[in-house]
Amino acid sequence: MPKEEKLEPEDDATMEKPRISIPVYILVCLFGVGSWIDINGLWVELPIIVQHAPEGWSLPSYMAVIIQLANIGPIAVTLANVFCGRRVSNKVVIYIIVTVGAMSCFLLPFFWKHTSVVAGANHSTALLTLTFLLAFVDCTSSVTFLPFMTLFSGPYLTSYFIGEGMSGLLPSLVALGQGVGGNPECHNVSYTNSTVVNGTVRNFTEYHNVYVTKDPNFPVEDFFWFLFTMMLVCGIAFVMLNYLPVARKEHIRTAEASVYKAVPNSENGYSTCGDCVEMGSTKTDSSSNTPTSSERDIDVLITKKKGLSRGGYIYLLYVQAWVNALSNGVLPSIQSYSCLPYGNTAYHLAVTLGNMANPLACFISFFLPTTSFLLVGVLSLAGTAVGAYILALAAMSPTPVLLGTTGGVFLVVLAWISVVGLFSYVKVTIGSIFREEGQRALLWCGAVMQAGSCVGAFVTFLFVNVFPMFQQNDPCDL
Repeated sequence: MPKEEKLEPEDDATMEKPRISIPVYILVCLFGVGSWIDINGLWVELPIIVQHAPEGWSLPSYMAVIIQLANIGPIAVTLANVFCGRRVSNKVVIYIIVTVGAMSCFLLPFFWKHTSVVAGANHSTALLTLTFLLAFVDCTSSVTFLPFMTLFSGPYLTSYFIGEGMSGLLPSLVALGQGVGGNPECHNVSYTNSTVVNGTVRNFTEYHNVYVTKDPNFPVEDFFWFLFTMMLVCGIAFVMLNYLPVARKEHIRTAEASVYKAVPNSENGYSTCGDCVEMGSTKTDSSSNTPTSSERDIDVLITKKKGLSRGGYIYLLYVQAWVNALSNGVLPSIQSYSCLPYGNTAYHLAVTLGNMANPLACFISFFLPTTSFLLVGVLSLAGTAVGAYILALAAMSPTPVLLGTTGGVFLVVLAWISVVGLFSYVKVTIGSIFREEGQRALLWCGAVMQAGSCVGAFVTFLFVNVFPMFQQNDPCDL
């Protein structure tokens, strides 16, 4: 009976807070924007950057591998929490990564064109180094921002995810406004050389076709300043969420937060509020210092929700690995080869509109969720078919089908929007299904996602740069 009397005030306390603070809601959204905005911003700027980088069309393959290598960040944070426990301050880690992200964006306008010779070839070392730092920041935010959000009640988590979705939408909109200056034009340029033969001066005129690119509506440097500003806004929002009185009022009490806290686990690092575990009464938890009690509670959650058969479990894991290998590894690495033969405008639209398709697909999956294995399979096959078309275009580069036609441009842009949308919906759907199965299922889901992405990126890098199966060409030579 005493337990019932104690639980009633907690229920009343939670019922007393149905309203949310609009300023805090906005701050949480701005904080979420900083989660992936810099890498998303770099990616939508590639149609302009590849025109200046010594790597040329192969630059996306370098960036895809670097982004996968940057996953050492979340691995390090997870291991630190497993072995060091409370000695690792999540807030300090967030301060560090947001600062690194802001400083990297600050350096981009000054150094993105700087190159150096590596292994006998000229490379964009400054750009690639800063890309690694930004990817390190974004990947690490996945295991630090969400645990921080457990300080706030559920409605604010929705605001965070809205901000995370805007991290892909905002840079795409800005890039659309920036443009790429249209497609390059071939100009006939003459060069006159003078030589002296037997005391007589002779002039020789040579003619060459070169392609000239027009400037976008505003330069790359201004776009990078926009990214720096957004990271600065993210950092300011984080500070205000910690110290602003109106924000501190929204922090969940320690006793209440124990229901939602991120629990370090030797298997998967963190379980965030998406996998909340109610540990029983606070009094019981504080009196029992044995770690086995919380482990049993987590095991109960895992076993209680299991509904997938072994075959269904394996099927979804394979689909998730395949979809991520294509969407995060293979296709981004060859995007330039599939689009640039049709012109800079086609590449620009494919990147920006495709990037917008990601949050749109997640939005659709929220209102139209599904657990149908058949639908997951059909959508995966449809995405694979579109991906095969994109791969075929890249393999035929620099002379793919429908070259020089409006239909060719329309199809390649539509293909990229479709493949990103289909695969994003499939990934979210499978993740939602595994979420209902508990932490261990989410662990395996995350593992195969990362494994598929890494394999896809590294294998494609070899085919692009070591065994060159994809060709770049000067449009004026066609």
